[in-house]
Amino acid sequence: MQGERAAESSVERLLAGYRRLEDVPDELIGSDGAIRPVWTDLIGALADMETDELSARMARGDQYLRDAGVFYRHYGPQDTVERDWPLSHMPLLIDENEWNGIAEGLIQRADLLEQVVADLYGPNRLVADGHLPAPLVAGNKEWLRPLVGVTPRSGHFLHFLAFDIGRGPDGDWWVLGDRTQAPSGAGFALENRIATARIYSDIFSRLNVERLAGFFRDFRDTLLDLRQSDDSRVAILTPGLHNDTYFEHAYIARYLGFMLLEGEDLTVRDGRLMVRTVAGLSPVSVLLRRLDANWSDPLELNEASRLGTPGMVGAIRSGSVTMVNALGSGVLETRALLAFLPRISEALTGERLKLPNIATWWCGQSREREHVKANAARMTIGDAFATGLPFDLDELSVVGGAMSGEGKGAVEAWIDANATRLVGQEAVTLSTAPAFVDGMLVPRPMSLRLFLARTHDGWRIMPGGFARIGHSTDTPELAMQRGGSVADVWMVKSGPVDQDTMLTQPVAPFVRSQPGVLPSRSADNLFWLGRYVERSETMIRLTRAYHVRLAETAWPDAPLLSDLAGYLVLFGNEPDGSFTESIRTALDSASTSASNVRDRFSLDGWLALTDIDKTIHRIASTATPGDDLARGMGVLLRKLSGFSGLVHENMYRFTGWRFLSIGRALERAIAMTNLLARYADPAAPDGAFDLALEVGDSAMSHRRRYAVATNRETIIDLLAIDPLNPRSIVHQFDQLREHFGYLPGAERHRPTTELQRVMLKTHAALATHTAETLDTDALREVGADIAALSGELDRTYFR
Repeated sequence: MQGERAAESSVERLLAGYRRLEDVPDELIGSDGAIRPVWTDLIGALADMETDELSARMARGDQYLRDAGVFYRHYGPQDTVERDWPLSHMPLLIDENEWNGIAEGLIQRADLLEQVVADLYGPNRLVADGHLPAPLVAGNKEWLRPLVGVTPRSGHFLHFLAFDIGRGPDGDWWVLGDRTQAPSGAGFALENRIATARIYSDIFSRLNVERLAGFFRDFRDTLLDLRQSDDSRVAILTPGLHNDTYFEHAYIARYLGFMLLEGEDLTVRDGRLMVRTVAGLSPVSVLLRRLDANWSDPLELNEASRLGTPGMVGAIRSGSVTMVNALGSGVLETRALLAFLPRISEALTGERLKLPNIATWWCGQSREREHVKANAARMTIGDAFATGLPFDLDELSVVGGAMSGEGKGAVEAWIDANATRLVGQEAVTLSTAPAFVDGMLVPRPMSLRLFLARTHDGWRIMPGGFARIGHSTDTPELAMQRGGSVADVWMVKSGPVDQDTMLTQPVAPFVRSQPGVLPSRSADNLFWLGRYVERSETMIRLTRAYHVRLAETAWPDAPLLSDLAGYLVLFGNEPDGSFTESIRTALDSASTSASNVRDRFSLDGWLALTDIDKTIHRIASTATPGDDLARGMGVLLRKLSGFSGLVHENMYRFTGWRFLSIGRALERAIAMTNLLARYADPAAPDGAFDLALEVGDSAMSHRRRYAVATNRETIIDLLAIDPLNPRSIVHQFDQLREHFGYLPGAERHRPTTELQRVMLKTHAALATHTAETLDTDALREVGADIAALSGELDRTYFR
């Protein structure tokens, strides 16, 4: 009895901040005031935890998300910044029976939306028969006239859907919005699951929470089966790095094993969609689109688009590509369509919606307009063509019948003047979910985003999703842009769950697959990643050499220091004595290149690179010239060497690694050529030879190799033409020669390419020099040849 009282007391302490809102159903507390059964085990386990243990668990989940690089892009009034993913540490639990009812309603809705969009781009009977007003179609920018009459090659317009749903005052679920354009969030739901499972690893393993992997496996296999042939590709089309959900695009591409492409990666040839790769054009027959339809083709849709591919619509017309979802399907997201879907459902299927949507009235109809005007105080009135949720307010929105302090008459006049552009929607009052605030559970409004995928067996719902949790008790505070957070959704079954994975059972003997094709843009970014990282190392070594000498002499006007300062300024540094600007610029550029190939870049490599970037920014802002900055450069150099070793030792030797290594070798050759032309010159200041050896990381090798004192000939021999020195120019050409031999089009049975000829010519010219003949002028000629080699590489593989 005493143990039961203690347990009750701990639960009470956990729920001390929980106050039920009047007349609002709650996800945690039932109408009888007791904890709902599906929550019992989790709440009991939480009540047994000490505050420090719970905080440590939450920190573990947050650390995972930071390590994984999960972010979203926050758009503020002044600038756009990347923000940490706002995980709500308390998952939302839904039992199997309730979940099945939700799934049944959403599957019915998905089938209905498929029929609606097929009609809008086909016979258009819904408009002709009066079920849908013509202005809502003809005036909708998401209804794409060039796609009218075009039937998707797969036979379906919709393959992947998301629905935002909420629980209403009566305790029933209803749909807040349909997401058919390019539904986002599935990748974030996966990351939420991993983070939350780490927080509650022991509890999660005990509960019968349905796994997510099977959903993604079936969807992946369905997309693969939609290909025209085995040699064609499935790809994900992204707007690019600056999209607010770009992280998810890269994550899903890596998780599903598909290429991540931008519009510039694609071209249309003879009606077929092709991806530009380093081996030439390769067909793409299935495209999972994360780009809004209007931007996908500047020829036939938005001519201002720089994100799409000219001829994309033509390729769809020819039937050479399946678009997921079909271009033009965004028309289904229109807010005003919610006003007509209930009647359309009865007209097309003879059934009422099992999961109704929020009550909506289009003001373009006189009776509905008068109803909205009469009940404006209890409504949100907004843009009929908007695609956001009812509480995602825009410039047309009026809440509660008030407009900038003006009276009811102003609102009614505004409605009359903009009738066809407006809808009135029932004011959203959402149920609350438990969220942690200062260690206690408190109620916060929530909505769910759930996902459906078309598979061989019909629509399948993801057994989870994510819940948007309000920052405060106000419903509009759900949005992340306004401080809301996101929680994992656990669908709890009554019995054991299958241990689903992404693996597919083999049906034939194992055969090692060939490496995938490498898009030219990805190769370009990997090449420049290698160059920028190597350039950063050069700048670090030069900067350290300067500050070591400054610490030793404290005389910045000494000839060698003055010359080195002038050399560092040439790289873009301000002459302020720190010389860290060029390092920061190079590392920022390296991070940008890596960001553009996030789907091909390891998590450890990404974390190491971001750590280096943070380190240089910290050193640049705190370290002082001289010994302090010299030590800082040493720390940075060791971190950068660790990154290079991590990437180059662990990366699979496929074509992408070749381009990364080529960039590294080419940049090192350029840097060494420039260094020797300046500091192995007979007119260089005293101490220049030792400086060249130090920056070339070859001082120890020089002491072992040469019994004589340092002179120009020994420097040139070791740093330029010694093939055994990994820092020498000729060693870089040995590396380039090997890598070029593995690139597409350079196979031994093929004629020598122009790129190979340029490389061999430069290599041979360098190899025939001696330490005496490789003077400053000759070094400058080698530098010009290396620049020509870089240009030829660009023309051959990147353009």
